[in-house]
Amino acid sequence: MKSFALAALLPLLAAAGPLKRQDTTTPPFTVVAIRSGSPIQYLTLEAREEKFWLGGNPGTYCPQTTSCPPGNETVIAGINGLDVAAPGGQQIYVLPSGALGFTQAHSADIPAGAATGPFEYGHEGATAKWSFTGLGAKGGFLACPIGEGSSTQWQVFADVPNVQAPNGNANSCLGFDNIAETWTGTGAAAWEYI
Repeated sequence: MKSFALAALLPLLAAAGPLKRQDTTTPPFTVVAIRSGSPIQYLTLEAREEKFWLGGNPGTYCPQTTSCPPGNETVIAGINGLDVAAPGGQQIYVLPSGALGFTQAHSADIPAGAATGPFEYGHEGATAKWSFTGLGAKGGFLACPIGEGSSTQWQVFADVPNVQAPNGNANSCLGFDNIAETWTGTGAAAWEYI
């Protein structure tokens, strides 16, 4: 029975083509927002609550039975994954609303309608940049405010048409450029992001 099931799957696997390995030409990197004269200037991209934010700290977890990586910064591996030690990794995606998100550890579950790319990593002169051009996005990112005053948090969105800002006002979002800085740590940056 098992050999029959395997024989039935072989043509499907062959038609799917070779399995893609993670991009090894792009170094692991962190992302820093650039928007002069704004409250988001030089804030780092952080993964927490299965979303991305500018500023603050990442949300990470490591089981006590494991030798834990630092987990104190958000590092992107390849161009659309998080640099984690957890088996299966964690993939980055963009929801139709434009919100940037990531999968839970040990799960490949991506919300319906979300796009996993294309993300791009490239250089403009000596500066590396990270962008997203799926879902009709213009390539850039937006920081949309949640809250007011000193308690404002900045959720990251791809600059898609008809972005759905968390406060309902897309005009309150700030477009930003970024610098993708090569991460110089060793091993994984975190066990997993939560």
